[in-house]
Amino acid sequence: MLKKTKNKLGLCLPALVSGLLLLGAVQTSAQSNYKESSNSFARYTKSGDLKNLANAKKFIDETYKNRRDSNSVRVNVLRAMIYSSIAYADSTGTIKNPNDPIDITYESVNKIRKRDWENYASESNYIKQNLAASHIYKAKKALEKKDYAGAYESYLKVKDLNIRNYDVTYNLALLASQTEQYDAAIRYYNDLLGKGDAPVEYYLELAEIHKRNGDNQAILNTLHEARTKFPENKQVLLNLIQLFAQNNEYKAIAPIIDEAIVHEPEDIDLNYLAGYANENVGNIEIAKRYYAKVLQLAPNNYEANLALGLIFLNNFLQDSDNVEAQYQAQNLLLKANEIRPYDVNALKSLSLYYERSGDLAQLDRVKLLLNQLSNN
Repeated sequence: MLKKTKNKLGLCLPALVSGLLLLGAVQTSAQSNYKESSNSFARYTKSGDLKNLANAKKFIDETYKNRRDSNSVRVNVLRAMIYSSIAYADSTGTIKNPNDPIDITYESVNKIRKRDWENYASESNYIKQNLAASHIYKAKKALEKKDYAGAYESYLKVKDLNIRNYDVTYNLALLASQTEQYDAAIRYYNDLLGKGDAPVEYYLELAEIHKRNGDNQAILNTLHEARTKFPENKQVLLNLIQLFAQNNEYKAIAPIIDEAIVHEPEDIDLNYLAGYANENVGNIEIAKRYYAKVLQLAPNNYEANLALGLIFLNNFLQDSDNVEAQYQAQNLLLKANEIRPYDVNALKSLSLYYERSGDLAQLDRVKLLLNQLSNN
């Protein structure tokens, strides 16, 4: 009978041999699971059959139970490939998982050092493509529920993957605007415009964001840049004119509004603005022409009747022998008064007219009406 001997560390040799055999069996089992997982995944990539993908998952999960293998680069690369495939290809969730496959993918990805990825360039690209597609799918689902914040977060993750064929900057710009993250939206739009080939819509959308952000100078700068790049675009021109009108910058409107009216010749408001802007900068004859155009389009337009009437009234006040001015002022101001009988501006203008023309009866009537209005 053999006597048990101990080594210097005090270990029983038969026990040590038994332990080594057990460790070898575990390692062999782990290697076998990894190989089975790899083979199943290879079959999936050729067939697209989710059963093969489910088998690959089962074997890689078994491999991952071993602490040593769970830190192995090749195991984590394969695991990330498998779970990113599940995230992308199994959107209906037929392959059951305790956690989101996307999260499991990132768990393995984050265990791999950057320098180790240098040996797995194609695998890395495969994983990123799957993750990007999965995030985009989640973003679309979020949009269907009008969950703009959720969609925004998903597109941010796509952008973080930095894949050339997934440029989601425009989607991020739109969603940042939708969620009132205006500074972020402005950054994204500026990135898009900086590429040099942005369509006119990007400029108009950026101008609208600056408007919501209350930055008039930024609106102006954006529209000026757009007008330089798209000089024939109607919407850019109209937006620019609207901005000038809001700021009473009639000197800026007068030189460009003719071009706008070419686009919208029968727009009453635009024709009136053309008259008003030109009147303010002293282009009286041009102003008269535009006011007359408004009255041609809408004879009962109060503002145009009053504005044109006042121009002729001013001519009559300067020259009482100007019969045409007297006739036009009377007709236009009476028309304005007919449209709005109790409007003070028309009544005051008629008061000046009757005083100069010497019609004292009408002057008394108008003054009486003005007194009644002022006492109410």
